[in-house]
Amino acid sequence: MTQTTSENPNTDVIVVGAGFAGMYALHKFRGLGLRTQVLESGNDVGGTWYWNRYPGARCDVPSVEYSYSFDKDLEQEWNWTEIMAAQPEILEYANHVADRFDLRDDIKFQTRVVSTVFDESSNRWAVTTDSGEEYTARFCVMATGCLSVPNTPSIDGQEEFAGPVYHTGNWPEGGVDFSNCVVGLIGTGSSGIQSIPVIAEQAKHLTVFQRTPNYTMPAANAPLKADFLQQAKANYPSIRAEQRASQVGIVGYGFGFGGAENVEPTEEIRQTSQAERQRLVEEEGFLAIRRYADVALDEKANELACEMYREQVRRMIKDPATAEALMPRDYPMGCKRPVIDTDYYETFNRDNVTLVDLRQGGIEEITEAGVQTAQGHYAFDVLVYATGFDAMTGALGKIDIRGRDNTALTEYWEAGPRTYLGLQVVGFPNLFTVTGPGSPSVLSNMIVSIEQHIDWIAQCISDLDERGVQSIEATPAAEEEWIAHVNEVAQNTMFTAKSCNSWYLGANIPGKPRIFMPYVGGVGVYREKCEEVARNGYAGFELRA
Repeated sequence: MTQTTSENPNTDVIVVGAGFAGMYALHKFRGLGLRTQVLESGNDVGGTWYWNRYPGARCDVPSVEYSYSFDKDLEQEWNWTEIMAAQPEILEYANHVADRFDLRDDIKFQTRVVSTVFDESSNRWAVTTDSGEEYTARFCVMATGCLSVPNTPSIDGQEEFAGPVYHTGNWPEGGVDFSNCVVGLIGTGSSGIQSIPVIAEQAKHLTVFQRTPNYTMPAANAPLKADFLQQAKANYPSIRAEQRASQVGIVGYGFGFGGAENVEPTEEIRQTSQAERQRLVEEEGFLAIRRYADVALDEKANELACEMYREQVRRMIKDPATAEALMPRDYPMGCKRPVIDTDYYETFNRDNVTLVDLRQGGIEEITEAGVQTAQGHYAFDVLVYATGFDAMTGALGKIDIRGRDNTALTEYWEAGPRTYLGLQVVGFPNLFTVTGPGSPSVLSNMIVSIEQHIDWIAQCISDLDERGVQSIEATPAAEEEWIAHVNEVAQNTMFTAKSCNSWYLGANIPGKPRIFMPYVGGVGVYREKCEEVARNGYAGFELRA
């Protein structure tokens, strides 16, 4: 790719990252007349959808809703082809946006930010890249993504494996041909569940190493019909309004989660007979669970739903031992974001697929030829890590971010991330985090949350300039109050159940503090709180002339 750039070492705003957040930030700030420079480690735009090219990668939000709303012409000219868009189509959309708005002119690719340091004397941020380039800006916007730092667990001998090694979060641009290969894959989270059926179709044999079984929901994906797409385009104003006021930024326009019709959760599973629950499973499949409002709040009700799920697994898997191994038992449904799958369970009925249940004995080491577990040695040609990410804070922790008094962000967050509204951190003036900890973030349609954050930041900068204010910084009291609120609304939900060890808590990263990071109060509620703060003169922030 040929890159043009007009990077300026002295600018108004530095944006770190050129995914969907960074691209919209650039467009928005340009519209305000702000000199903006975007720095991106990859070779092109797309962020998560640039790096996550693994087989079967697909969004879990309806495609007509997983799109920008800021430009009406853009909404009308782009035609999605599937209910749930796959990674190639989403990346194509990102490139279309970059081309349409000439965004690459102000993006410096193949440029990794290594440090951002606040100069108190000038109220400016000094940004240094891996090539030694230095930039200064009044504002620094961290659009680094919530799922952008792949997690590769430390396993003895992992450098010894002789064959190719891949991570789903950093997949080769040209793809991987698994034909006639014996493949080992570690992990059954979202990327594993999506890639396993595709790899199994290609590979001579696939061995899946599972530590924790996951709850999944059928994608029921299908091509989008032309009349449906036109109807969606005609209804975009109302769709967007509903998204912004909703719980998770998803309306489910034309279909519910997973492609089925929406069902209002008004019944209680504990008041429903076993026979009735069985009938609904037979008629509607596991999506019948959405009928029950108490499943998300009551652990006993949740366990009834879990048993409904396990019964579905028993029906789908031919081998009883494999079915038993695939059944989640040790944590409640709803403590993690549901995974959308296509033929995941059916894949374990194939003759060329083996499941290794690591609950019966973990991985002891990786050898030159394969993986040694307590159950035996498994040899293969190719090794795939589908082991997730250091989520939400991982990318920020990779950069040496220093605020007032040379305080490092990693030091300030030593006991867990602390923010006000997920937008700012005490001691780090004029530094904004997009969809950071303490915001709906990964519990929402990310594009809806991204647009809300960037719009708020842009309005904030505009208001500061109008008032002649040089810096804005969250106050300790406001930060503390917001943290308490985030924790309060998460209590008594399955997200914080004692048995829940999700990446929302950082539980997949050794040594990472166990802090529930997203805000579960809802996209609509959160938006109103942010708008109220702005209406009240940026209450909870200190403004300095």
